[in-house]
Formats: sequence, C-alpha cells, structure tokens
Amino acid sequence: MAIRIFQHYWQLHLAILAAVEAVIFFLAPYAGALARFETVHIQEVEQGLGSLLSRAILFAGVMFISMAAMGLYNSRQRSRLPGMLARVAASVISGALVVAVMFYLMPGLYMGRGALLLATALALGGVMVVRILFDTLVKDDVFKRRVLVYGAGRRAESISGLRRRSDRRGFNVVGYIPADGDDHIGVPHLVRLQEHESLLAWCRSRRVDEIVVAMDDRRRHFPMEQLLECRLEGIEVVDLVSFLERETGKLHLDILNPSWMIFSDGFRQGRLHGALERSFDIGASLALLIVAAPFMLVTALAIKLTEGLRAPVFYRQVRVGQHGKPFQLLKFRSMRQDAERDGACWAQKNDSRVTRVGAIIRTTRIDELPQILNVLRGEMSFVGPRPERPEFVGQLNERIPYYRERHSIKPGITGWAQLCYPYGSSEQDAIEKLQYDLFYVKNHSLLFYLAILVQTVEVILWRKGAR
Repeated sequence: MAIRIFQHYWQLHLAILAAVEAVIFFLAPYAGALARFETVHIQEVEQGLGSLLSRAILFAGVMFISMAAMGLYNSRQRSRLPGMLARVAASVISGALVVAVMFYLMPGLYMGRGALLLATALALGGVMVVRILFDTLVKDDVFKRRVLVYGAGRRAESISGLRRRSDRRGFNVVGYIPADGDDHIGVPHLVRLQEHESLLAWCRSRRVDEIVVAMDDRRRHFPMEQLLECRLEGIEVVDLVSFLERETGKLHLDILNPSWMIFSDGFRQGRLHGALERSFDIGASLALLIVAAPFMLVTALAIKLTEGLRAPVFYRQVRVGQHGKPFQLLKFRSMRQDAERDGACWAQKNDSRVTRVGAIIRTTRIDELPQILNVLRGEMSFVGPRPERPEFVGQLNERIPYYRERHSIKPGITGWAQLCYPYGSSEQDAIEKLQYDLFYVKNHSLLFYLAILVQTVEVILWRKGAR
C-alpha cells in the first residue's frame, strides 16, 4: 500500500516505520541522560545540562538522515534482514560520530560522552527490535493492499510481470477477471464472476481494497455501472498507468498515452519551487566547492602526474540541457585523450579507454565534482535527468516516444533514474532510465529533490552504477 506525500509516493509500512524510528531517535537522548545521571526526573538532568529538547532534535535529525542515506527507507532496498540490521548499525554509529563532532563544534549542546553513548546504544537496540518486528509484519501481509485486476490480457501482464521481491510489494493480487477485448489470456490466478454475482459482492467477499482497470480495449463492454458501484462503496478504482506509476516509481512507456499525461496530476513548474531549488543549488554549490577543493586539487595533480604535464585536467563535452539548449559539461578527464577518435559511443563496463586515475575517480564519482560549476552557472541542478550528448539525443528523440519531455526541467548531477537503475550504455538502457526520468519530471517537488540527494549517498558508498 502506498500513500502520497508532497507529490511523492511512499510505501505505507515504510512511512510508519520512519515515524516510529524518528520517535525512538528523539526519545533516546532523554533516556540516555536519565540513565547516565541515575535519575528519573528530567528536571534534575536539565538543571545541569540545560534543555534536552534541542539535543534530542539534533540527535534525531542526524540519525534519521543517516538512516535515509543508507537506503533504509527506500522501497527498492533488497537487503535481507541480516544485511538490513548491518546497515542499521552502520547508520547509527555513523550518525553518533556526526553528532559528537557537532557537539564539539557547538559546546552549548554538549551532553556528555556517557549520555551520548547510552543514547546511541538505546537507539540502536530500539531500532533493531522495530526492524525485526516490521520485517515479520510485512512478510505477513499486514500492510499490503488487496488488489483485483479487471483484465487478463497484454496490459494486465505488466502487473504479473513486475520484477520485485514479493515480500517488498505494497499489494497482493487476489485475482484477474478476464474482460471483453483482451488480446489474449496470459496471467495467473484467473477468477470469474458467478452468474448473477455482482462485482461489488465479489469484492466484498474477498475483502478487495482496490480495483485496477487493465482492459486491453476499453471500448468493448466497459463495466461503468459496476465500477461506479464499487467506487461509491469505498473501493478504490485506478487505471493501470497510475497503478504502475505508484508501485514502480516510473511511467511505463509501453502503456503510456498523451491524454493520461495531459489530465493526470503533476508536471507542475511553479515559480516558488523553481526559486527555492535555485537558491538551494547556489548555496549547496558554494559549500561543496569549499569542502571538495582539496579532493579536486589532488585529482588534478594525479591526472597531471600520470598523464603528463600537458594533459588536460578537465574534459569539456557538449550536452543537451533544459528546453534542448546545449551547454558545455565539465568533468575531470578519466579517459585517454583519443578516446573518441572513431566517434561518439556509449561507455562500457571495464572500458579500455579509461585511465588508471580515471578508474578510481569514476568509481568514487569524483570525476563529477566539476559539474558543481555547471550548477552555479544555472545550466544544471543537483537533481534531474542526466544530460545526454546531442548525437545521442537526436537518435533517441526519433526512436523513443516522450524522450523530449525529459528536457522540460534542468538536467542534474544525480537523479531518480540514477538511484533506481544502473549505469546506462545502450538504447534499451535509455528507455528504462527515461521511464524514471519522466516520473521525476511529473512528481518533482522540493521534498523529493532533497530525498534523492540524501539517497545518493548510498549510491556513492556502495558504488552502484559506476563505470
């Protein structure tokens, strides 16, 4: 089951899990301080430390961001329970170190090493217990929505063919009802209404929460009255495109149509959102340049020492930006100078054109740091579809429907597609990534933007998609 908050879909069990863990993180400093000073009265602790509220908010905020950065609130997280608990431990320990540094930088918030250690231990133990409990509940389908699919043909197959672990889906399909006009019957769990049995009565007896309309041809015997009857009784009725958008985090090109894009909710380009995003881009770019300056200097020296003093440090390449406007993208050079003597081509795994230094900076994503200057100049944002080369864009515009629509917003250093799909090196990869890019274009908001930035930390730490 998924809910929508600030133009973004969240799995219900993950939203509840995040709320419960946020409360644990907030209460942990109180419990740690009480245990450390051997008292049961908050007032006695605050006489020595001052208000615990600011410390609790800081502790909870850092811990929550650390958990999110490790991908622990991501519905695409594939780790089993032992791996999940290992990530929890790494997140809490990392968060505690950050909190300790912040206490050192802000002495007024200092609460003592013993109290911080106890708070961290209590937070870690509490979150691990909650994770084990939620893992059991999710497997027992407590949070899953019971779905009936009206249709059993080609379109309905896109539901049965979802490549997800069954225990991570937010729904359970109770059956597929064949409809007039289905191209062919190719799905499991076929169900048929008995004679004189209404669709509403069938849904009631099977405790159906939602009906997904997935008929191949809606012009033939569309069950308007029956679906309306179900809707008025509180059963959700949704079309296939919207259902797959919500459950997979992408817009499926094979069933997408222009009318759905025109009338659907989303695709907002508000001035306030644009101004806030631009303000954040400028502030974050300046801060990152200060932090990243030593790494950029070392990288430049390494390229010069290994490739020769005359070798260029930066690689400038024309890319297609917002509204199709070309711009020069900056990167640290990671390939030989003659890498494209035979023309433009996709980067491949274990590409022989990559230099020794290039292999390191591509894996760690250091080669992307100069793009901060593109963000400062307003040519890019931190989050958005990755900009492609004009040579590829021209081909992809002709072959892939809706490819031009990804250029309606600024390209980004990272993006939703980079979180959800590995490195793309073919036209088929471009199609897959476009589906995620369109989802971001449709649903982008400042909260979604910030969530992608935080989750990008996981991509860098686990080297996902780097080539």
